[in-house]
Amino acid sequence: MEMTVGIHSYVTPRLNTNFKNSCVLRTQLPVGRALSSCTFKTPSFSHSRRSPLHSFIKCSVSEAEATDTATEKVEFVRRNDIRNIAIVAHVDHGKTTLVDAMLKQAKVFRDNQVVEERIMDSNDLERERGITILSKNTSITYKDTKMNIIDTPGHSDFGGEVERVLNMVEGILLVVDSVEGPMPQTRFVLKKALEFGHAVVVVVNKIDRPSARPEFVINSTFELFIELNASDEQCDFQAVYASGIKGMAGLDPDNLADDLGPLFETIIRCIPGPRVKKDGALQMLVTSTEYDEHKGRIAIGRLHAGILNRGMDVRICTPDDACRFGKVSELFVFEKFSRAPAESVEAGDICAVCGVGDVQIGETIADKADGKPLPTISVEEPTVKMAFSINTSPFVGREGKYVTSRNLRDRLYRELERNLAMKVEDGETADTFLVSGRGTLHLTILIENMRRENYEFMVGPPKVINKKVDDKVLEPYEIATVEVPEEHMGAVVELLGKRRGQMFDMQGVGNAILTASRGTAILNTIFDSYGPWAGDMTTRDLGSLVAFEDGTSTSYALASSQERGQLFIKPGVEVYKGQIVGIHQRPGDLALNVCKKKAATNVRSNKEVSVVLDTPLDYSLDDCIEYIQEDELVEVTPKSVRMSKNPKMNKKGR
Repeated sequence: MEMTVGIHSYVTPRLNTNFKNSCVLRTQLPVGRALSSCTFKTPSFSHSRRSPLHSFIKCSVSEAEATDTATEKVEFVRRNDIRNIAIVAHVDHGKTTLVDAMLKQAKVFRDNQVVEERIMDSNDLERERGITILSKNTSITYKDTKMNIIDTPGHSDFGGEVERVLNMVEGILLVVDSVEGPMPQTRFVLKKALEFGHAVVVVVNKIDRPSARPEFVINSTFELFIELNASDEQCDFQAVYASGIKGMAGLDPDNLADDLGPLFETIIRCIPGPRVKKDGALQMLVTSTEYDEHKGRIAIGRLHAGILNRGMDVRICTPDDACRFGKVSELFVFEKFSRAPAESVEAGDICAVCGVGDVQIGETIADKADGKPLPTISVEEPTVKMAFSINTSPFVGREGKYVTSRNLRDRLYRELERNLAMKVEDGETADTFLVSGRGTLHLTILIENMRRENYEFMVGPPKVINKKVDDKVLEPYEIATVEVPEEHMGAVVELLGKRRGQMFDMQGVGNAILTASRGTAILNTIFDSYGPWAGDMTTRDLGSLVAFEDGTSTSYALASSQERGQLFIKPGVEVYKGQIVGIHQRPGDLALNVCKKKAATNVRSNKEVSVVLDTPLDYSLDDCIEYIQEDELVEVTPKSVRMSKNPKMNKKGR
């Protein structure tokens, strides 16, 4: 287990992602199941792990067909001039910064070119939140070897991105912080990579930190490999010590080179080239799609067999043998930090294909005459769902462009084209849709993207997706690790206890891990499995302050209202009846008038009495989604995020 200050490894059912002001730490899983999952659970894959490509050479034929099959057999060959690798890590372990250094030292950019930090995080949301959300492709060339590099998300809510890209690579760089070591979300990505049989190079990053402990990190990583039932070859991993921000690496933590040369050499030596059927019939598994205004849909994937040419007629195959035909209008390969046009691409390389407008992720672009589908991509099922509906507040249409149910429906179903881990289904009414994802953060990112695209809508509280097996209700559980100073352990234990948490491990070490910049508590969670329903639980003890009427808030009204609890609004803000304007200091909701003006007849002198108002709470979209309960909604517009009572449900506590 992790070594932290007063660490509590907890299991508690029904997760939301955030905790605000030491509110609720969510986590999940009973003691026995957590331990068996980490140590004793038998994997569903064979110990003699093979690449998915092996399925093409192992087939059943009769003796009469054996001679003909032998003559038609196409042998696999290993391409030594290409390495396809994915870089995976826990959130904030320096993965994207390390990729930046690799790109710069491989001369991807001109010497006089101005380059931003965290180049691969090109999405605005990624830069704002400091996390990788979408996997991205790039390539570098080192000593005549092309390295296709895929930067992957570190948060388990975006695990669908990771599961997709692992189909394109032969090995991974597992980036681990030199102080923290492997964290819960490191386990998720590593488990998937080991199931694929991929080679792993462990990069101990941030080795220049004063509190670095490389020996502990390597031992912890090795133990994690054992727990995940890695093969003997996978457990014999090569470790590289690096400082991504300084662009230095070495095979010894005390002897780093001046550049990342040792890392590049290790990749070439330890990660094999793609094993392909170079002379076989064309096969390319589509693992990602993008959209361009001029080129239309772009399919991205790795060629498993054959050669793909620009202008080539192809067959689009699905796992259920339903095939259609298309033509490749344009062909690109990844060179440096952009896509470069290509006339042809050989098996083993990663490319982008234009012209096949209706292609979907998981389909196979194959030879027109003899095309056969590759095994499709499978991802884990969603665990959380939210209801999306049209905006029904009095302020509808003021800020957004797309407000109708048709706009909302089209946008949500369009998201399914590239977001494999998400599901959308129609709700009880024509203007309601149920969206399921891998976690609250997964759904919140979709909501944030939609509001930036000028959509207006409302969302309900996140709900866990339960299962019914043998007439028993099961709910998803997560393993949570909390790093917290000893003086706050009691409060953390109490909070997790309210979430039906069960503590199965606690360790104490020095204060090296918790620094001033990291705050006083760190929560890490990872989905484990479904377990027995733990019973009802409360997520919020206090009620809401609700606006009594439409109007504009005044200082006079807010001065008396703030005595009832904490407010979300300041003077001069337009509100409507039913809008949540604050947190009640007691259980149950309270309706109050925040628009009341001071009567002129009460003025007895020319000198007005100054009103001192408390600073209102500033809740983000994530905070609002966590705050609301069953009878409440979040109104999302391009410029505003508001909360309100759901008019369709009975008002409680009034």
